[in-house]
Amino acid sequence: MLVASPLSGKWTAYICLATILCTLFTPAVSVKEHDFKKCQQSGFCKRNRAFADHAIGSSAWKSPYNILPESGSFKDGQFQASILKTIDDDGNTIRLPITVSFLESGTARVTVDEEKRQKGEIELRHDSKARKERYNEAEQWVIVDGLALDKEAKVAYEDKSQITVKYGPSSKFEAVINFSPFGVDFKRDGSSQIKFNDRGLLNVEHWRPKIEKPAEPEKKEGEETVEEKKEEEKKEEPKGEDESTWWDESFGGNTDTKPRGPESLGLDISFVGYEHVYGIPSHAGPLALKNTRGGEGNYEEPYRLYNADVFEYILDSPMTLYGAIPFMQAHRKDSSVGVFWLNAAETWIDITTHKDSKNPLSLGIGAKKSTQTHWISESGLLDVFVFLGPTPQDLTRKYGELTGTTAMPQEFAIGYHQCRWNYVSDEDVKDVDRKMDKFKMPYDVIWLDIEYTEEKKYFTWDAHSFPDPIGMGKQLDLHGRKLVTIIDPHIKNVDNWQVSKELKEKGFAVKNKEGNTFDGWCWPGSSNWIDAFSPAAREWWASLFKYDAFKGTLTNTWIWNDMNEPSVFNGPETTMPKDNLHYGNWEHRDVHNLNGMTFHNATHHAVKSRKPGELQRPFVLTRSFFSGSQRVGAMWTGDNQAAWDHLQASIPMVLSQGISGFPFSGADVGGFFGNPEKDLQTRWYQAGAFYPFFRGHAHIDARRREPYLAGEPYTSIIAAALRLRYSLLPSWYTAFHQAYVDGTPIVKPMFYTHPSEESGLTIDDQFFVGNTGLLVKPVTDQNRDSIDIWIPDDEVYYDYFTYDIIPTTKGKKVTLDSPLHKIPLLMQGGRIFARRDRPRRSSALMRWDDYTLVVTIGRDGKSAEGDLYVDDGESYDFEKGQYIHRKFILDGAQKISSTDSEGRGVKSIQQGEWMKKMQSVFVDKIVVVGAPGSWVNKKEVAVESDGRSWSASLEYSPAANGRAAFAVIKKVGARIGADWNVVLA
Repeated sequence: MLVASPLSGKWTAYICLATILCTLFTPAVSVKEHDFKKCQQSGFCKRNRAFADHAIGSSAWKSPYNILPESGSFKDGQFQASILKTIDDDGNTIRLPITVSFLESGTARVTVDEEKRQKGEIELRHDSKARKERYNEAEQWVIVDGLALDKEAKVAYEDKSQITVKYGPSSKFEAVINFSPFGVDFKRDGSSQIKFNDRGLLNVEHWRPKIEKPAEPEKKEGEETVEEKKEEEKKEEPKGEDESTWWDESFGGNTDTKPRGPESLGLDISFVGYEHVYGIPSHAGPLALKNTRGGEGNYEEPYRLYNADVFEYILDSPMTLYGAIPFMQAHRKDSSVGVFWLNAAETWIDITTHKDSKNPLSLGIGAKKSTQTHWISESGLLDVFVFLGPTPQDLTRKYGELTGTTAMPQEFAIGYHQCRWNYVSDEDVKDVDRKMDKFKMPYDVIWLDIEYTEEKKYFTWDAHSFPDPIGMGKQLDLHGRKLVTIIDPHIKNVDNWQVSKELKEKGFAVKNKEGNTFDGWCWPGSSNWIDAFSPAAREWWASLFKYDAFKGTLTNTWIWNDMNEPSVFNGPETTMPKDNLHYGNWEHRDVHNLNGMTFHNATHHAVKSRKPGELQRPFVLTRSFFSGSQRVGAMWTGDNQAAWDHLQASIPMVLSQGISGFPFSGADVGGFFGNPEKDLQTRWYQAGAFYPFFRGHAHIDARRREPYLAGEPYTSIIAAALRLRYSLLPSWYTAFHQAYVDGTPIVKPMFYTHPSEESGLTIDDQFFVGNTGLLVKPVTDQNRDSIDIWIPDDEVYYDYFTYDIIPTTKGKKVTLDSPLHKIPLLMQGGRIFARRDRPRRSSALMRWDDYTLVVTIGRDGKSAEGDLYVDDGESYDFEKGQYIHRKFILDGAQKISSTDSEGRGVKSIQQGEWMKKMQSVFVDKIVVVGAPGSWVNKKEVAVESDGRSWSASLEYSPAANGRAAFAVIKKVGARIGADWNVVLA
């Protein structure tokens, strides 16, 4: 949803005019970069960049950080010591405890704290109630598993200057910890992969008291002599550190009081022999991250991670957006590594790539360049996890072990969602519902934005526009559809509303720097914000979602969390002051990037506990997120525009989310702001049909653009895209299950599926869907009726719709005709995937439909494989073994078989109610694309299952005019959950 940037002193007056609030901001308004900080305007970023410039530019530079050798000890997979930071020419030092942990998973973790703050031996300014320690609770929110120490890790070498530890599978990883200056060289198979402090940019701003300088006596105007003025002009800039933003800092009319003084962290992390790095969403730029120190095609600014309400965001920019995942990966041919920077404060990341000049042969095959990164956070611990791969799958799996994997969604959540700001009444909602049926457009969810409430008070309904929410919900439920209502973290500050009263009286709101309830401005006007870091506040929040509390909601009502960065209209950078206080007296600066996640988590818990024993998997969409948010819902890319370049940008943004552990993502189809032309809207639906999260959305001032309003031929083309999504839901659901199991992206970029192909490393406009072999490249350019799609391998590729064999060459592009009605969609040979071909109004109505299997025979002419995962699509019974997971294999073009993917015997699976119903769900037909010519006279095949054998008919269509031969096996009749064979020879 839109938020306005602070517009000057008039803003407060405008916001009070609630009746015209929604008309203040129109699609013509776009984000103003000057409302958001550049590095030079962020004191700690500016200081650390200057520190880096000095260090890199000085041939005599030596890092002032050294491990005290006698402080070091290694035990049970963990090295502990003290780093001494030399702070002056007299040799005075600050002690920084360091822990290097080697984990059973093969991941390493480096944590650095500050002893004085750790012990609370500091003084806070302004009588602040803030905590004295560096923030050390991010782990409690983010990490769920994977911290067991590798007690098999061994010291391979040790002297007074370094220690080398071998760890990981078969001890193929090693960490060389250098003492003076401090640095860590992480190696795999003897070759350096990642280096810490290789350039000497480690910078931990230690606590120091503020020394008040005596004020100089004031002189009246005209008292200065000419000589005094000349002397003043001759004065040099003060030497030493720049203290101008140590103790307070102003921006946009707001002043941050900084009671703990300067406390930032900086560290250079080098990816040795890697030219390309990826991740750290969310930014509106290419998948492969750009350099940030200038030069042609590069950025001048570092990438910024500081969750903010950035509406109509700028494309091709390192500017911050709504969410932050500080997980970066580096890839080269056949090698992948990564780091996870566990810090929830404002963070900036510089990236530079340079040619290796020392000894490129030692860096491994294909290594020509290295990428150097510089990570800078405002506060908190230095806490970094290191992943040494070697494959992209290793990175996402290990990251998933630490932070959790994608929550298994209800099946409806991966269908189509229809939304706008706002449907004006419950009758309007019911009318849209009826018209989607009339035009045969399947959908699962309709959404309500803030206008459904009474005066922007969440948990209420506007009595005039939504007098019968129960009737509305029941109509939707007739066809298995759902309603999503928006609930934001800002609570209207009024005395006559019980929710507001309780929030303040119980002390569950975020506090200002004085410890009083913070008041700011958002959609309701004067507002307070729930502090979801508080366990008691979360339980209170959950009580508001009970059916008897949030009246008008039903079991098919779900939730949308917006504005949870948090968005504060009159706050600095449209968010909350950094010196606000949260539960435990942590400053907001410490937890800012976690804030949206804690609110999302609280709402997930609330919906899950609406009624004892209900146990439906929650659906909660979030705009703001952090590492770990993937465990509790979906996200979208925020307030985009109805423009071709925003459609283009959505693909790499969604791919970046996927490789960064949060694959349940999508962009507003059609663009939130503005009115898309018909071609753009149509192409966007075709692209959106391949987003993991598929939602059409529009601004309140945008023209109505429900897909059935497009007019012909657009309506039919959009309907076909929607039906394509629904026919493939079984394969989408299977891909979601894989993401749930091990963190695998749902849509996969080329480097992920084909890491050996160097020419695919930077391709970010096409992708594979799950393990289906479906290769899609949405058309995202205006007036294009053909596209060039890159082919990553020597496998055969078929057109999804026509079965034409695409003439391809590995590593080259092939041109495909792509008129408006056609989505460029190829099927890779050697795959088997599942569809449901009977058109239905919603996913719920498809639940007991039979399946179609599509077999694409590989270039060898005889093999293919794939899988299908099915459960009840709504409960947690799958955790009790109530699911079907089949593995399909075409063996030598002789037999297609189905077996349990996990080797479970049928008798070992307890037959619950859902499993019993699934005994009546069958494989209806099998389509074999690339069928061998030997089948030309075959009319039937044998099916074997459940101890019986029967015949199924086969219709063979020979190859013609570039189309592959294909066969359709009809009325197969084998249960989808049973073992079976279709004998072809």
